[in-house]
Amino acid sequence: MAQQRDLTLRRTPKRPTNEASNAERARQRQPEESRFRLQVDRQTKGSYPTRAAAKEAAIAIKRAYPVVQVAVFDAEEGQSEVIVLPPE
Repeated sequence: MAQQRDLTLRRTPKRPTNEASNAERARQRQPEESRFRLQVDRQTKGSYPTRAAAKEAAIAIKRAYPVVQVAVFDAEEGQSEVIVLPPE
């Protein structure tokens, strides 16, 4: 004979959606303003006004974490430059 189990289902309260939380989300995802964007594993981590500044930050990250893919993306030209560590 099969045993019956007493299952109690819990209801999780829904999060209230209000204008304040929507404004919070919009504020968190502001578009990048600078031309050169630093990308780590295809995720944008920062933006820089010059290619040299973005490349310097990318090389620092690549030295600290050689396994990750680091690139500098030029938003105006739509091109990406993958950063490779120079031979030591």
